[in-house]
Amino acid sequence: MRLTQYFLPTMKETPSEAQIVSHRYMLRAGMIRQASAGIYSWLPLGHRVLKKIEQIVREEQDATGAQEILMPTIQSADLWRQSGRYEDYGKEMLRITDRHERDMLYGPTNEEQVTEIAAAYIKSYRQLPKNLYHIQWKFRDEVRPRFGIMRGREFLMKDAYSFDIDAESGRRAYNKMFVAYLRTFARMELKAIPMRADTGPIGGDMSHEFIILADTGESAVFCHRDFLERDVLALDVDYESDLQPIVDEWTGLYAATDEMHDPAQFEREVPAESRVSDRGIEVGHIFFFGEKYSKPFGAIVPTPEGGETTMQMGSYGIGVSRLVGAIIEASHDDKGIIWPEAVAPFKVGLINLRSGDDDCDAACDDIYDKLNAAGVEVLYDDRPERAGSKFADMDLIGLPWQLVVGPRGLKNGVVELKSRRTGETEELPVAVALERLGG
Repeated sequence: MRLTQYFLPTMKETPSEAQIVSHRYMLRAGMIRQASAGIYSWLPLGHRVLKKIEQIVREEQDATGAQEILMPTIQSADLWRQSGRYEDYGKEMLRITDRHERDMLYGPTNEEQVTEIAAAYIKSYRQLPKNLYHIQWKFRDEVRPRFGIMRGREFLMKDAYSFDIDAESGRRAYNKMFVAYLRTFARMELKAIPMRADTGPIGGDMSHEFIILADTGESAVFCHRDFLERDVLALDVDYESDLQPIVDEWTGLYAATDEMHDPAQFEREVPAESRVSDRGIEVGHIFFFGEKYSKPFGAIVPTPEGGETTMQMGSYGIGVSRLVGAIIEASHDDKGIIWPEAVAPFKVGLINLRSGDDDCDAACDDIYDKLNAAGVEVLYDDRPERAGSKFADMDLIGLPWQLVVGPRGLKNGVVELKSRRTGETEELPVAVALERLGG
């Protein structure tokens, strides 16, 4: 994409309402624009990142055998009355009435909706296990929305729901999601630490939050330093095998949010040199809650022995839109964002230092065409701006690589390749630079 044609409304100054790094950089980089309190429009650059994250989440869910569906944003209040949560959920639920005076709501989560679907169609134990997920917008009417998309009212979420014949099978489903979550966040270059968590209004008796460390995190966290050294993607994962040993390994070390923290246990189990006390951002939460929803909805199947049993359920959420902010909080410097390559809106920022110069234009056009032909996503800054402004914008939006073409380098047959993460630069022949970038 040529920057002269791209909609990228960057800002030099930091908006006064932006209190944390991700909010400041997302506004300045032209990724989002506030529509109202806690509600944002996603502009082209931000939307590209959002879709990259969504696709990683989808691929890892599919790998476990989970199946994607799409449930509505607007739900019937009757479903929530059936589960007993309509009055209990509180003012965060946006309640509305349609033209026929029927009580409706903008869904903050989907346990009721998906359980009604399962109860209607799963009629035999032979149809189990099942795991259904969707990626959908949610709404929770936060009393004080803040920190941009990190604590907004409208947000994009992946929520999955498992259905099993018994608690043992339910635990296997839980373990699949546990491992899938480790892999999902690792693919985004995030060190996500699973921490035993309170189940809250969702209910149930087994739950883990997945937390990344960041100074601007909403809660204090305490864990063993070994979590930060583990390579999740090196794990040999077979979702048809017993994953309990992996789960045990990841839950065997101390890790707790402030609400679950036991200082005495922390000091007893973790050597002083291995103790980490920091702030954390929740990016995922998984629950196993048994019959909490299946029982009131009559989600019952016959057993192989001829009896009947209520399906056992779990719920598994990932904050897809929140992850955009979380990644920025974990990966930035004083110049701007530093995107991990897997979620970057573009892989390469191509900078023409002298737009209008015949040689520079011709070289950049050739590089741009070759990168596109090779399937490399490239943002070409062909604007007639000063070099300093171009460098500042590229650093701000944080693309992994910058390829700089100028008249002096071309005379020597080289271009400059810069890594945004390390800041290291190399002068290379064009062909070598293209090969390095996959073009």
